[in-house]
Amino acid sequence: YGFAIHHAGMARADRELVEDLFADGHIGVLCCTATLAWGVNLPAHAVIIKGTQIYDPSKGRWAELSPLDVLQMLGRAGRPQYDNEGEGIIMTAHSELQYYLSLTNLQLPVESQMIKTLPDHLNAEIVLGTIQTVSEAVEWLSYTFLYVRMLKNPNLYGISEQAAKEDPTLKHRRMDLAHTAACMLERSHLIRYDRRSGALQSTPLGRIASQYYISHSSMAMYSRHLRPNMADIDLLRLFSMSGEFAHITVREEEKLELSKLATRVPIPVKESPNEPSAKINILLQAYISRLKLDGFALVSDMAFIQQSAARIMRALFEISLRRGWSSLSKLTLAFANMVAYRVWRSQSPLRQFKNVPEIVARKLERKSDIEWARYADLNPSDLGELVGVPKMGRTLHKLVHQFPKLELSAHIQPITRSTLRVELNLVPDFEFDINIHGYVQLFHIIVEDVNGESILHHELFLLKNTGAEDEHTVVFTVNILDPLPPSYFIRVISDRWLHSEAVLPISFNKMILPAKFYPPTELLDLQPLPISVLGESAFVKLYNFNEFNPIQTQTFHHLFKTDKNCLLCAPSGSGKSACAEFAIMRMLVNDPQGKCVYVTPKEEAALHTYKDWSTRFGSILRSGQVVQLTGEVAPDLKLIGEAKIIVCTAKQWDVISRRWRQRRAVQAITLFIADDLHFLGGNVGPTMEVVISRMRFISTQKQQKQDSQLRMIGLSASLANAREVGEWMGVSSKGLFNFSPKVRPIPLEIYFHAFDQSNFASRLMAMGKPVYNAVMRHSDSKPSIIFVPSRRQAQLTAIDLMTYRQSIEGETFLSKDVDADSIAKVASNLREPALQQVTTSGISFLHDGMIEDDWDAILGLYRDGAINVLVCPVDICWKIKIVSHLVVIMGTETFDGRERRYVDYPIADLLHMMGMASRQGVDSSGKCVIMCHTPKKEHLKKLLYDPLPIESHIDHYLHDHFNSEIVTKTISCMQDAVDYITWTLLYRRLSKNPNYYNLQGTSNVHLSEHISDMVETVLGDLEASKCCQLTDDGDVSPLNLGMIAAYYYVQYETIELIAASLTAKTKVRGILEILSHASEFSNLPIRQGEEKALKILARNLPQNLPESAQFQDPRTKALVLLHCHFSRKALSTDLRTDQKRVLCDSINLIPAIVDVISSNGWLKPALAAMELSQMVVQGLWNKDNILMQIPHFTKEIVQRCEAYEGEEPIESVFDILTLDDDVRNDLLRLPDEKMADVAVFCNNYPNIEVAFDVQDADDITASDPVQIAVTLEREVDEDDDDEIDESEMGKVAASLFPKEKREGWWIVVGDTKTNSLLSLKRVNLLRKQKAVLEFMAPDEPGDYNLTLFCMSDSYLGCDQEYSVPISVAVGESDDDESSSGSESN
Repeated sequence: YGFAIHHAGMARADRELVEDLFADGHIGVLCCTATLAWGVNLPAHAVIIKGTQIYDPSKGRWAELSPLDVLQMLGRAGRPQYDNEGEGIIMTAHSELQYYLSLTNLQLPVESQMIKTLPDHLNAEIVLGTIQTVSEAVEWLSYTFLYVRMLKNPNLYGISEQAAKEDPTLKHRRMDLAHTAACMLERSHLIRYDRRSGALQSTPLGRIASQYYISHSSMAMYSRHLRPNMADIDLLRLFSMSGEFAHITVREEEKLELSKLATRVPIPVKESPNEPSAKINILLQAYISRLKLDGFALVSDMAFIQQSAARIMRALFEISLRRGWSSLSKLTLAFANMVAYRVWRSQSPLRQFKNVPEIVARKLERKSDIEWARYADLNPSDLGELVGVPKMGRTLHKLVHQFPKLELSAHIQPITRSTLRVELNLVPDFEFDINIHGYVQLFHIIVEDVNGESILHHELFLLKNTGAEDEHTVVFTVNILDPLPPSYFIRVISDRWLHSEAVLPISFNKMILPAKFYPPTELLDLQPLPISVLGESAFVKLYNFNEFNPIQTQTFHHLFKTDKNCLLCAPSGSGKSACAEFAIMRMLVNDPQGKCVYVTPKEEAALHTYKDWSTRFGSILRSGQVVQLTGEVAPDLKLIGEAKIIVCTAKQWDVISRRWRQRRAVQAITLFIADDLHFLGGNVGPTMEVVISRMRFISTQKQQKQDSQLRMIGLSASLANAREVGEWMGVSSKGLFNFSPKVRPIPLEIYFHAFDQSNFASRLMAMGKPVYNAVMRHSDSKPSIIFVPSRRQAQLTAIDLMTYRQSIEGETFLSKDVDADSIAKVASNLREPALQQVTTSGISFLHDGMIEDDWDAILGLYRDGAINVLVCPVDICWKIKIVSHLVVIMGTETFDGRERRYVDYPIADLLHMMGMASRQGVDSSGKCVIMCHTPKKEHLKKLLYDPLPIESHIDHYLHDHFNSEIVTKTISCMQDAVDYITWTLLYRRLSKNPNYYNLQGTSNVHLSEHISDMVETVLGDLEASKCCQLTDDGDVSPLNLGMIAAYYYVQYETIELIAASLTAKTKVRGILEILSHASEFSNLPIRQGEEKALKILARNLPQNLPESAQFQDPRTKALVLLHCHFSRKALSTDLRTDQKRVLCDSINLIPAIVDVISSNGWLKPALAAMELSQMVVQGLWNKDNILMQIPHFTKEIVQRCEAYEGEEPIESVFDILTLDDDVRNDLLRLPDEKMADVAVFCNNYPNIEVAFDVQDADDITASDPVQIAVTLEREVDEDDDDEIDESEMGKVAASLFPKEKREGWWIVVGDTKTNSLLSLKRVNLLRKQKAVLEFMAPDEPGDYNLTLFCMSDSYLGCDQEYSVPISVAVGESDDDESSSGSESN
């Protein structure tokens, strides 16, 4: 008949068919709903609008069509290419006639409707951070359409003409609107409004309202009526009272259907079905129950309610989480998921999968006697039988095992009496399918009290599809309630799946809380001492201030006037270094033979102290009396012999002091200063602890011999358990100064700013504007330092700050009195473009991979006050020695690629960063803003406001220290090992906090058993790795591998791995893989996204990696970086930093590998390892042309040299020297400054004469010792002979090796036919060196042709080999044989 209908409920194919038929003219009349006018472009000759009222669920009544809809519909009349005019017919009520006439004939202005919802929009902007004061809100209103209309039509918006004249920009009106909206938000607790300053600050409720798009009136109502123990009935009642549904009413025609529905829904409704709230409640339950509705208006009401339901339930869940109400949180989360899946909690959890037939789900629900947890144990046939459909068994089994489920286990350690550290391990126990679970599953980790009422900790856990089979670790701290409850419960609940919940009870029955801490030392109100009290004028000149601060004043007498041990704990930035100097000055005055060692855990801190002291103390001491150790034993012992003040790291002092009995220089120490003792709890802690314990032992040994006293000074941040640390260091109660973190010479104001975003990247983005605001509010144009998690973030933050400043203020951060041109001049010389750009705006950033000139230039500008804002990655906080007025810590976590999670900054780093906010003598107070993730805030407050409790971690690192003490004979039996432990801090802490160390009691029996077990385990491990030998009597003796590990300071696991992996046929490639698997590389950082970068690098390497290589493994990273070094590949800044570290560690590990090979007597692998050492130093493959090691030589230059057709071919470095100048210049084509580098290298390249002599060559008999005397002599030009400085000899020229290196030579005697290494010696060569190699003659008499190798450890192409023929005669008698070994090392 040519008629058709069209509406949104039709199938899409039907709708498209109707549209096409109408467009082609096959259909003459189309009856459709009002929505067609907007969604489909179908012109017609005539449009008839039959009735102008439409049901509006948001208002709950029939409402007039909006004028825009009517105009849109009428706009469809008239077909452009067919008609001259169109017809529009409106059928409406008589009362509306005038309105529609004026609508179609007159143009009505469009007015703004914003005032109605202004508070909600204002709240959203406050949460976003764009508005922070009322004046900013007024400014924001000027961008709205509302403002435009108020200017044009003030009367309509309630502004009198008089007011409009007096205030042409309507600022007062905007002020009124903003103020009123802010007051309404404050009444609803969505913001904090300070009327005096006009500051607006969002609250957690405000953030929830903005995130879930909920009106302020609803939020106020929820926060008024929510109760911690609400049940389903109360929750649904509260839901139905939401402001979103205020307009929904109950019409006459619906009452019957609603009362029928009320009897069918599962949760009873208290009100009568005639109440609007009852209608909302019933419709929501009908939606979840999937009930069919009749009335059209009811269907649209239900759709409207359902759209808001999930959102509101999520908001209620967030509110209950914020309030710490456990049962309500679980209930609201369950309801949010019930609405999402339309499944009740009592129904089968499998209904959440799309492909479960209704009949099967029903059958499962009837078997309610089988718990859901038991389903995982059933096999497919059992499940098929259960539902009576055997075919469904396999499908159901698959679904049950795809249902998200986690296995939990936890390790708990009490840190203080009120803080518990929980290490939660989560193992996914389900099949992760991207089609069902997406790429990520979200879980809530909730720690509840024993009653299950309050939430003590909440954090989110993201399970990504890439880690669906790995074990994950989450570490957090929980407060311990007082009195101690019997247990806590850890619940891990899925965010999107009903019934996916794991519970782990933590029992406190056997928990022993740590002992109470002693109160801190009180800071006395003393008159500050002037610096003249030092007496000596030379000392007074060392300081550029006039009087000491209160902490220095209080400790002065003890440090400067007595020789007693002292422990000083005070916040970072309190001037503790000056206190250490008091003790040094006393030593310099009173003890002419005295030597002081200053030990710090961080290399950067050691370098700063050395630079400072060498300029200041260097002015009153002879040169060479203030030294910094290098980490190499022989040169270091020489330095210590001459020095008065020695600065080093804990690791360097450990290497030197291990053999203290043989080393006079170590015994001569009279003052030992250990700085940054709060690192005892960090990863350098065990080494620090061993070093201090050893020095304490030496001091008691000295006292027993009535030798000179060894004084010990400890410096640290404020410690909670300072008394034990003091007792361990031999400090009396008078020498213990443990000040509270609150007493700083310059008070520090700390502001915390918490962010809710659970995703790390979005959290950092959200911090962008608040960081700018913090700098603007707190810095007062004084210098500020901002610490960010990574190098990339430093650049982004600097650019963001520059952009904010220029867009908001239209200015830069440059000081008023700074010349912008001079800054621009400095900036133009910087290497990085981004750095140039931001520096001209008075901001800058630093990072570890910067070239030195840029680094110095930026720090120079900052110190001169030209740059006011400096952005730094957190990993360089120890490297920079600067102070500021304001420190902003932007995020307190950084990504750890090894564990694939974000880990908190070490607390020592946080304290150090906070300590930078103190400019002595400039500011009266410093400021620090810490921006962190909300769950971390309370824990951080506790750690930063209260003193730090320190625990020993040496129990996990005893192996290497035991091994070194076994080698030096300090430990020769089990009892010695137990005695050794009694000298450590661990021994003092075991009885104070037993549970931390897995100890179940504090009695002497418990302690001695625990220590004996620990010793047995460690010695057992060392014996298993062939580092030491145990007898049945408990005596311990070192073995060869143990000696190598101790000598080269290599971890015992590494030596075990090397010994187990090497064979007689291992080549360079195999040794390279063994090297990269050393435990030393296991803590190489893996940053975010680095796996991808390493994969790309690995693809372009000349050699393939082993198939087992995993790119998130630090050892694979070490291997890739070594390959890149040999192939001279360009790397990113971060990878370059890591590569430096790998190279420095490798050069120490390779000699250890050589020694392990030589003790097996294999020749070829030993030579391969020596070649690897040359490759590491010069950054070349052993197959590359050896000319490539000359600086600035490229492949092109080498090709020209190879093609050169002179008298002699150019094959070695010496051939470059012998060329005529013009020939050389033509071949190299390098500018003069590069030619100078080439000359330096070629002159340094070693030219060694080797002479050898077999002792008693005519008298060698089988199985007797043979000695070969070898002399190495460096050839030096006679002209240069007088000028050459002996100390400069043997320095290696290697532009690609990151630190200074001295030449080393291996002299090897071996038999190439049998691949046997007979003897090996490693020597350092200045000008001339003699060595005697001894080995046993072969057992069989005859003529042998041995080979003598002279191998460099630093240069390719200068190795030498000589043939050593020997004749072995028959031994006189076999009975005389006393030797069983075939080689001597």
